[in-house]
Amino acid sequence: MQEKALLELRHISKQYPGVLALNDVSVNFKKNEVHGLIGENGAGKSTLIKVLSGAITPDRGEIILDGNTYTGMTPYLAQNLGIAVIYQEFNLLPSLSVAENVFIGNMHGNRLFIDRRKCEEKTAEIFKRMCININPRTPVRELSVAYKQMVEIAKALSKNVRLLIMDEPTAPLTTNETEILFDIVRGLKKEGVTVIFITHRLVEVFAVTDRVTVMRDGAMVREAATGEISRDELIKAMVGRQINDTYPKRDCPLGKPVLEVTELHGKGVKGINFTVHEGEILGFAGLVGAGRTETMRFLFGADKKKSGVVKLNGAEIHIRTPKDSVALGIGLIPEDRKQHGVVLGFPIRWNISLTVLKLISRFSFLNMLKEKKISEKLSASLDIKTPGIMQLTRNLSGGNQQKVVLAKWLAANCRILIFDEPTRGIDVGARYEIYKLMNNLCAQKKAIIMVSSDMEELLGMSDRIIVLCEGRQTGALTKESFSQETILKLASGQI
Repeated sequence: MQEKALLELRHISKQYPGVLALNDVSVNFKKNEVHGLIGENGAGKSTLIKVLSGAITPDRGEIILDGNTYTGMTPYLAQNLGIAVIYQEFNLLPSLSVAENVFIGNMHGNRLFIDRRKCEEKTAEIFKRMCININPRTPVRELSVAYKQMVEIAKALSKNVRLLIMDEPTAPLTTNETEILFDIVRGLKKEGVTVIFITHRLVEVFAVTDRVTVMRDGAMVREAATGEISRDELIKAMVGRQINDTYPKRDCPLGKPVLEVTELHGKGVKGINFTVHEGEILGFAGLVGAGRTETMRFLFGADKKKSGVVKLNGAEIHIRTPKDSVALGIGLIPEDRKQHGVVLGFPIRWNISLTVLKLISRFSFLNMLKEKKISEKLSASLDIKTPGIMQLTRNLSGGNQQKVVLAKWLAANCRILIFDEPTRGIDVGARYEIYKLMNNLCAQKKAIIMVSSDMEELLGMSDRIIVLCEGRQTGALTKESFSQETILKLASGQI
């Protein structure tokens, strides 16, 4: 028997100055289902989430929950009706314990005293239900990214959630942690919770969802049972065109060795050895905590290494600070671009010129004409989609923000580029553009080091892959020996 809809949206529209964010959206979400919601950045997914959570009120349309009709939600009403959202950016207080975060705003106790023991007991019960082991007394700041994600889910479950919206929940997770999350989602479904699962990774749509809805330009363009639609059909619906190859072909010969690292030791890593060549993409694989990001931070001078030899074009170099790294032509596109890659409150122009201010200044006065030319040239060559270079960076999509970070390093003429999770939170169409840019950089004889938790991305883009496990190097694979099984075994220390 077909499940009845828990929630139905009818003719929802929302307009901002110059932008129709939601255009006559009608969709339903059934009881006991995992419903995938996909689309490019700017398709309207975030606006739809905000309508359901009560963060914004639609201009017109109806929200029907359990047969009751609402013209709009408020956060208080949404919470009381059992609607919860887990956003891509965590909403946790690091200094408080896990239990305090789970029950914040809804603590057990009375007006004078908080019953922390009861909060901890209830938190432990929720984690038992989720089949994970986290100490409720642990401060959140001590948790891994994956466990922080589980705390966000526990917060939702503590409020007797009926409709759980998960926005890019696997973005910070490795393959193994993603499988654990999938098990939790399937368990919630069995308990009668409806899950709206938003992701850019299409493999996850087919792994965990029952139905999928595609959004484009603020409208619903396709809805289907997951088993009745192909990956290519989903991509075409998302971008409005056919993308034949997820990973564009790269045909440029490897050049001479550029960067050689021998016996690199530092906090969290031991004995790392590798070489990267001109025109090469060297991938780094490993689970969360394996030491991939730590290794890149040592190379860039963001953290100080304990020992090891680093050679650039055959000559030993000493990188003590990021300033040294930039001067040597090494740039880092960081994992968290919003925190460490760009200044969101700055326009594109200022972000691009950050690395070359000395070169385009004279007697401490900025040559604004040079700055403008550099920014316009790079913005055009990287096809940053914007009305102009004075557009605030926070107003760009994730893919275009990533291009601004890259432009900053190209302005500094970096020959070695470290991409740490290059496509995290970026949709399939924008990913393809990032991959083409990486291939173009290789054709220009630049060397790329790529850290990625996306197995398909690693296999599709890398020329060689270095695998780390618990801070140690456990493998170095050539293209001929690539396999997901081998990488996972090396990453988990089974080989």
